[in-house]
Amino acid sequence: NEPELKHFHYHNLRYHAGNGEEVSGLYPNGTAKMIQEGMRAAGEAEFISLSRSGWAGIQRYGAVLWSGDIRPTWESLRIQVCAGLNVSMSGVPWWNTDIGGFTPPKGGIQNPEFHELLIRWFQYGTFCPVMRLHGMRNPNEVWSFGQKVESILTDYLHLRERLKPYILDQMRLAHEEGIPPMRPLFVDFENDAECSALQDQYMFGSDLLVAPVLEAGRKALPEDY
Repeated sequence: NEPELKHFHYHNLRYHAGNGEEVSGLYPNGTAKMIQEGMRAAGEAEFISLSRSGWAGIQRYGAVLWSGDIRPTWESLRIQVCAGLNVSMSGVPWWNTDIGGFTPPKGGIQNPEFHELLIRWFQYGTFCPVMRLHGMRNPNEVWSFGQKVESILTDYLHLRERLKPYILDQMRLAHEEGIPPMRPLFVDFENDAECSALQDQYMFGSDLLVAPVLEAGRKALPEDY
C-alpha cells in the first residue's frame, strides 16, 4: 500500500494528487480507508489491516503499522525502540516490528549470535502494542531455533497471554482518550528532566516500565542460555 518507486526520491515523484514530497503519505492512508469501507460494506464490524506504510491519521481506519523490511542486527533493534515511540506519539497506537528482523540472519537461523538477538527482540516485542514473529526465515516458528531458545520464547508467549487484559485496557484508553499504550517516559513523568533524554526505555501502559536489552553480551540470558 505504498508507492513503490526506488530509491524513494520523493522530490522527483509526481502523482495524480500532486508533488511527491507533499502527497506520498496519502496513499497508504487511502488504501487503509478503502479496506475499512470495504470490510464494513461486507458486514464486518471488527477487523484490522496490516500496513507497511502509513501517515498521521491512519489509525482511524483500523490499521496496524509496522516498520517494514528491517535487518536482523542490534543496530536495527535499537532503532525500533525510537521508531515505535515516534509512531506512537504521532497518534498511531497499533504498531509492531518484525521480531528478529525481516532479512535472513548471517550464519543462518541456528547461529548462536542470532539466537541472542532473537531472544532480546522477542522480549522487546512482548511489550509492544502488537507482538509478531515475522521474517524471511524458513522455518520461523518459536520451536525452529532449538530447545533452549524455544523454552525462553515460550515463557514470553505465556507472559504476553497473561498481559492481554492489561493491554486491552490500554488500547481502550488509546481509543477513548488518545493516550498511546507505548510511550516515552516524559509522558508519565513530565516533571523529571532526565526522562526527556531517555531513548531506550518507555512506558507500556501506566504500570510497566520497559528497558529492553539492546546490545550483545550485555547480561546473562534467561535459563543460563
